Amino acid sequence: MTRVVVYYADGCHLCERARETLAEVRRQHKFDLEEVNIGGVPELEERYREWLPVIEIDGERAFVYHVYAGAFLRKLRTKSESEGV
Repeated sequence: MTRVVVYYADGCHLCERARETLAEVRRQHKFDLEEVNIGGVPELEERYREWLPVIEIDGERAFVYHVYAGAFLRKLRTKSESEGV
């Protein structure tokens, strides 16, 4: 199953919007979702803070700042097709 990770921070309105979009899409399409709050973790803060939210699909950065349901679904389909699922 496709693994999606969203890196976010508390108080980030773009992060909240992205998490809502992913939750909405997940109601209709199966994928594993991990939400990682970068707050207070220096390594994650350094790596992701200026790009939040960051969405990775199977370990590859797919979106920063904004995620749109249609574009996300296209990337999921492309990933599934390339894996022969």
